[in-house]
Amino acid sequence: MGNDAALRFDGVTKEYRGFLGRTPVPALDKFSLTVERGEIFGFLGPNGAGKTTAIHIAMGFMKPTRGAGQMLEKGFGHAATRARVGFLAENVALVHRPAESAVRYYGALNGLRGVTLTKRTREMLELLELEDVVRRNVAKLSRGMLQRAGLAQALVNDPELLVLDEPTSALDPLGRVAVRELLLRAKAAGKTVFLSSHMLSEIELICDRIAILVRGRVARVGKTNELLESRDEAEVVFSGASGAAFPEAVLENEMLRVTVPKSAQRATIEKVWAAGGEVVKVNPARRSLEGLFVSLANQAGPGATVQKPGAAR
Repeated sequence: MGNDAALRFDGVTKEYRGFLGRTPVPALDKFSLTVERGEIFGFLGPNGAGKTTAIHIAMGFMKPTRGAGQMLEKGFGHAATRARVGFLAENVALVHRPAESAVRYYGALNGLRGVTLTKRTREMLELLELEDVVRRNVAKLSRGMLQRAGLAQALVNDPELLVLDEPTSALDPLGRVAVRELLLRAKAAGKTVFLSSHMLSEIELICDRIAILVRGRVARVGKTNELLESRDEAEVVFSGASGAAFPEAVLENEMLRVTVPKSAQRATIEKVWAAGGEVVKVNPARRSLEGLFVSLANQAGPGATVQKPGAAR
């Protein structure tokens, strides 16, 4: 955890006032997390876990009850730092202007001027395929087009850090693919992406690391591939053996794949050999991100809801 991390929360607690002065309701509980520069970081959790609260504290929209943090080496809420950040809220709400004027407005708020502002605005409108609606007021855009306009304003200032809350929730499959490619290009350019989403397939495809928040605390954090590897099961892929000897096996690309407890790994390999087969590879079994998410989210208890993965909040 270097001091030059793109985003860092240090023991952040946020409590909301209880009804009629009753016990405060915690949204974040001694929450700590570090997002390193140059990575795409997935931020997951069930409804009510505290994700949006954490994002709003990082952006300086609210203050923590206790704890602190830094964004691009400056304390949360540092006004000048916001010009180096691109932010997209879960519920996109833009100033009511024609799409081109709105994107220019947000670019100007972040310090862009003159030729640079014009060039960046046009590039973002083209990148997000908004050329046909540049003169239409954003209040009259479809949800998908409004989402694209929101992404355009988040990107117009060429930010070092992107903080995105459900950036693909209103997009069709083609739009989601385009945003995925856009974020991968941002990473290749050295930028950092902090991505909160329930689109688990997208998270699994592009994120270097993920954190799953449950009841205001990090329940699991780490590299995506490592978190999805099972410690208890192994996957044995083989060819040349009769499928009848392995009724539980799955046929893929003319090879059979079977998942077994690690304690049965050696016996399974010997069974393949005995059946005249050849073992192609043996790997730790890989679970789905959906399975991991549901398993951890079910710890949330009655105070939070576990939304079906893949749906927007």
